[in-house]
Amino acid sequence: MASSIAAISEELAEIDGQIADIFRALSNGFQKFEKIKDASRQSRQLEELTGKMRECKRLIKEFDREVKELEQTVDPDTSKILNEKKQSMVKELNSYVALKKQYATNIQNKRVDLFGGPAEGFEEDNGLQASSMTNQQLMDHGHQMMDETDQVIERSKKVVHETINVGTETAAALKAQTEQMSRIVNELDSIHFSIKKASQLVKEIGRQVATDRCIMALLFLTVVGVISIIIVKLVHPNNKDLRDIPGLAPPANRRLLWIVD
Repeated sequence: MASSIAAISEELAEIDGQIADIFRALSNGFQKFEKIKDASRQSRQLEELTGKMRECKRLIKEFDREVKELEQTVDPDTSKILNEKKQSMVKELNSYVALKKQYATNIQNKRVDLFGGPAEGFEEDNGLQASSMTNQQLMDHGHQMMDETDQVIERSKKVVHETINVGTETAAALKAQTEQMSRIVNELDSIHFSIKKASQLVKEIGRQVATDRCIMALLFLTVVGVISIIIVKLVHPNNKDLRDIPGLAPPANRRLLWIVD
């Protein structure tokens, strides 16, 4: 498939290669993710994979733009092949997005488990311990459990707050990148239009210059011819093969002057 795309367009083949590299990196990254046990490392791994998916999404959009530009120059079968290739890219990227959401949910569930109650065996141990504690010890133990619970709640709030901030920053970055891409596309269209107009103007100037050169050459030849005839007429005034130049008086006849004398 890559060779057939390369035969259609080198730019499409280059984009296809970059997307294939990202898909391989995503596959290896999720395989590595399954071996990570620490939740913080899992979160960092997911952030890295999310960045790769954003880059892949950008490349797929670029691939789609190139396909739309080629639709006017390629046959329907080729256009169908390119669109099917784009759909397969989107489908594969969506599978990785779904996998990322699943792992993110699992990480969130692990954090929520911190709020869960203790196991049954632990409850029985606490019941036995509570029966042997004094009122003061029970109160101290209760305060300790409340402090631990407050700390867990604060940590969870911090995690939620950081997650919201990351989501907000990501959404803002995506929006800014989208607007920037739109501006770049508009600027490229303007540049392309200006280049077309400049090319047409250069062609018009070239035609005018060629016409002016032809006119100048004809004028030069005409002037040279007239000057040549004048010179020959002055040097050989009795040459009957040369016609008189319109508007130029013939040379004076010297014999008439001698007869008058």
